[in-house]
Amino acid sequence: MSITLMTSRRNLVLKFVIAALSMYLLIMLISSRPTSTFIRELQQSGRNLAALEPQTIVEIVEPAELKLPPTAEEVSQSQSSVIQIVRQRARKVEEEGGDINENKLMEKDAESPESKVADLEQEQESPEEKRSIYDLVREYTKCVDRPVVAKTQQRGDYWVLYNYVRPSRTFGCHESVTYTTHADYTFMDNLVPLMERWRGPLSIALHAPGADFKPTMESIAHLRDCTSPLVKEFVTFHVYFSTRHVPKEVPRHNKVFSEPYNCSLTPPYMNASSEQMYKTQKKLLYPVNVGRNVAREMATTHYILASDIELYPTPNIIEQFLTMIASNAPPLRSNKPKVFPLNLFEIAANQQVPETKTTLKEMVASGTAVPFHKKLCSGCHSIPMGKEWMAANETQGLHVFHVGKRMGKFVHWEPIFIGTHAEPLYDERLSWEGKSDKMTQGYALCVLDYEFLIIDNAFLVHKPGIKILKKDPKRAALAAKTNQLIKKIIFPELKVIYGVKKGCAV
Repeated sequence: MSITLMTSRRNLVLKFVIAALSMYLLIMLISSRPTSTFIRELQQSGRNLAALEPQTIVEIVEPAELKLPPTAEEVSQSQSSVIQIVRQRARKVEEEGGDINENKLMEKDAESPESKVADLEQEQESPEEKRSIYDLVREYTKCVDRPVVAKTQQRGDYWVLYNYVRPSRTFGCHESVTYTTHADYTFMDNLVPLMERWRGPLSIALHAPGADFKPTMESIAHLRDCTSPLVKEFVTFHVYFSTRHVPKEVPRHNKVFSEPYNCSLTPPYMNASSEQMYKTQKKLLYPVNVGRNVAREMATTHYILASDIELYPTPNIIEQFLTMIASNAPPLRSNKPKVFPLNLFEIAANQQVPETKTTLKEMVASGTAVPFHKKLCSGCHSIPMGKEWMAANETQGLHVFHVGKRMGKFVHWEPIFIGTHAEPLYDERLSWEGKSDKMTQGYALCVLDYEFLIIDNAFLVHKPGIKILKKDPKRAALAAKTNQLIKKIIFPELKVIYGVKKGCAV
């Protein structure tokens, strides 16, 4: 349909509506008031209904206001309001490429002005639909905004520089999801590819004892000044180190970067090896759970994805997750505490990280993708209904695929999930080298009767390269010591703090 023809047809419809409304409203006015009163009010108004310009724009009159006998001014306002709604409706249809159905529009002429306004307003978005997804998230979570404060504090045997380097953007508790993670500077090559997929707030705690502090700060400067603008926009850096391994110099947070980084220099994290690190030379363990807790506690959003820097999420997960929360679907209404685990995968070294579940399924079928740690500890990351999850086709948005528990064959499951600030923290006596660093939190979640709401179309993929089991006598010895620490000291504490429940284990 040409623009001229559509405009002509629309004008014809509007003229018909105006004429019918004018006749109806005149009859209603005459019947509801004495003739002399009506004529006098019409003269005083100085407005002739027959000469009313269709272009007149006024605020829509609420249907309730039309219940009283109308004055001449109210008549004109009512008519103009209905005209405005009809014109908006016709314009919307036209913009969407459809035909304007004159018959459907003109059917409204036989109805009262009250019903016209009410029906046409119902065709607009409902008040609930008009509300922001963010508003609904805030309402359902009852979250409270958290301040961002740079501070230096002791945390057990560690000094922590909280919010040491801050991003340009901040978020309210309901406005996003924060990816929280940990690393030392040798892993910071993962930050840009991670941010290109996440595109939201990220809180990272960096272990930088002694001489590792300087290359850590240089790596931060390079990432902020010389790589993706997403880093400077979204990433908050925290730094921590042992009280026995304090760097020679630690600038105040507002004196960190006095001038831009020289981007012609090779950043320390490129081609870095653990052998050159201060941590390695001093035979220090990596306090993984200190980093996890610092990064998590500093997140300003209600929802948090506590993960590892080498695990890359599916794109658009933040928007889709908040939309799911705003839907308040039945599984989300449970009064039990809940978290949202993501399925984990590894891919071959020469493969691109899949962006959709459809692509992931194809890679699993071809053997270029496998479940996470399949060759290391397959039971540690197998999710309930995992085969069914993989068999299910990709759908639009995110939904709760299955509600699972960390019990039975999943008693040693180490889920990575989107949670909140309410979940138990990680035990900071455990190290990365000693393994089992998330098991104690898993026990607490089980005893507290957490529900694990597994999401259908979202997942995490490890940096390309499928891990294989390698013998490491030193790490095996540390793992044995860690198991004894958990069994003899930590687990008895957990039973006192959280209690005991049949089917729950560390």
